[in-house]
Amino acid sequence: MTEHSEKAYALLQADAEKIRKLIEVQMENLTMPQCPLYEEVLDTQMFGLSREIDFAVRLELIDEETGKHILSELERKLAAFHEAVVGK
Repeated sequence: MTEHSEKAYALLQADAEKIRKLIEVQMENLTMPQCPLYEEVLDTQMFGLSREIDFAVRLELIDEETGKHILSELERKLAAFHEAVVGK
């Protein structure tokens, strides 16, 4: 990876982590997963991250597979957290 590619990857990972934390805080303190507000925030944040990833792929800073991995990892973490909260 080039220096720019490494930086792009790190920034995308950081954005994914921010989304995870935002959703966790919202689920723990504000609303339940069935709430339309929760779904709106999740959809908006995930869409934004997917657009960032698409942009980085088009600039050839990361490859498409890496971008898919970032999204799938975030989705996996959110699903696990969702199960933990709903299962309480």
